[in-house]
Amino acid sequence: MAGHSIAIRPVFASTLAKFTTLSARHIRLTVILCVVVICGSFAAAAVLQFRLETANANRQAAFFQAKRAQDVAAMVSETLSRQRRIGRQFAKGEIFTLPPDVSAIAISDALGKVSSAIGEPIAMSGLAGLAVEQPVVVGGRGAATLVFREGIDIIAVRFHPLVPAGVLENLEIATANGVAIAGTPIQSGAIAAAVPSWPVNVLVPREDPGALNAWYGSLPLYLFVILGPALVGAWLAAIFVREFERRAKASEAIRNLRSTRPAEARLLVRLANAERAAIESQRSKSEFVAHMSHELRTPLNAVIGFAEVIERGFYGPVGHKKYTEYAHDIGIAGRALHTKVGDILEFADIEAGRYPLKPEKFDLVDVVQSCVDENAGRAFSRRITLNLMPALASPVFADPMAVRRIVMNLLSNALTYTPDSGTVTVTISEDAGAIAVAVADSGKGFTDAERAAAGKAFRRFQRDGVSTGTGLGLAIVVALARRMGGALRLESEQGHGTSAELRLPKADQ
Repeated sequence: MAGHSIAIRPVFASTLAKFTTLSARHIRLTVILCVVVICGSFAAAAVLQFRLETANANRQAAFFQAKRAQDVAAMVSETLSRQRRIGRQFAKGEIFTLPPDVSAIAISDALGKVSSAIGEPIAMSGLAGLAVEQPVVVGGRGAATLVFREGIDIIAVRFHPLVPAGVLENLEIATANGVAIAGTPIQSGAIAAAVPSWPVNVLVPREDPGALNAWYGSLPLYLFVILGPALVGAWLAAIFVREFERRAKASEAIRNLRSTRPAEARLLVRLANAERAAIESQRSKSEFVAHMSHELRTPLNAVIGFAEVIERGFYGPVGHKKYTEYAHDIGIAGRALHTKVGDILEFADIEAGRYPLKPEKFDLVDVVQSCVDENAGRAFSRRITLNLMPALASPVFADPMAVRRIVMNLLSNALTYTPDSGTVTVTISEDAGAIAVAVADSGKGFTDAERAAAGKAFRRFQRDGVSTGTGLGLAIVVALARRMGGALRLESEQGHGTSAELRLPKADQ
């Protein structure tokens, strides 16, 4: 036996050594497996504890619900006994006016023939036969009717309320046959409490939503205590593995460089320098575009302002009408250049991630209606029919100013590429959890090559009689839509117009 034990030890040690070596070679996989096992252990403990706490909460809720049902049953019994005393007093001629909570009292024989009544009418023909052997309680239109036998007379008392309205929340009062009298119907899993001395039951749900909600409210903190250490351990493990791999790659790169021939080493260095230069060039390009756009807009504002001063003759007549015409032309050219520079600056900010976005919930219909109204004059001047199809409220979660910018760009493109007397139609619809606004025109449309290039920066499509801009309109639209979690879909057929559809995430109700 001792020899057999000694023989097993080398085998076990060899197996453990192989497993350790394999784990060391595949550090990332080893760490992932360890993290999965740790998280699984914590998750299993959390699930077991959650089940225990939920069962305990349900038991406590059932106890308190049963106590609540008994208390309400005692309240209903007291109310019915009091109403029966009022009915008897009326039958004996001791009262002649109705109490505040009683709307009617009627007395009849067993066949339903009324001999005395006060207040609103009570149909005794259908109630008298029900109370011959035992009292009955009937509910309807917010009031309850108690019908009982007193000697040879059948007495009915209609009153309100059976219990205060606040007591009826998550509670049902029903007859012994299950006919509801008041409250909210309890579908299943109900606790019943019989009303003493009356054929009436009080039903409450076995689970108290308030008690469970209190437990669910502390669940996030509970899960954080249980799963927090596992998540922190996983995060630290990922950092350590990444740092270890980075250092291992650096060491391997150094070893490779030392073993590489001088010509290959110089080539690798040149490639690294070229990559770094390309990144620096891209960054410098974005900064240059933003800086120059700002520097150009500042003097343009002065050019436009002074051209308007000369054109309108603020300080007296110019002296020659040609100067006024030239000032007018300068103002038009300056404003056009100012708009183009603004588009370039806006696109540079979007590309560099500096364009501010403040997503919020708003109605897309209001923004689109405002954009259509602003472009109505431009459409009317060219006899273009601009229609906004009727739509219901369409709440979206996005940046209102960015959405307005997108819709204005789409409408501007549609009106630009639509010939005189054409049609531009705007529709808003809901599809698969998203809200879509589509701008369709009756222009010449795009070719397949143009449609594939649409949305790229500085791509312009020449059309006869159409003055195009910088080619940044659709590029800005695409960039803003993506940053808000939306998308732009362009459908066009040459000679049959274009439809640009913007899809935005629908806001939660």
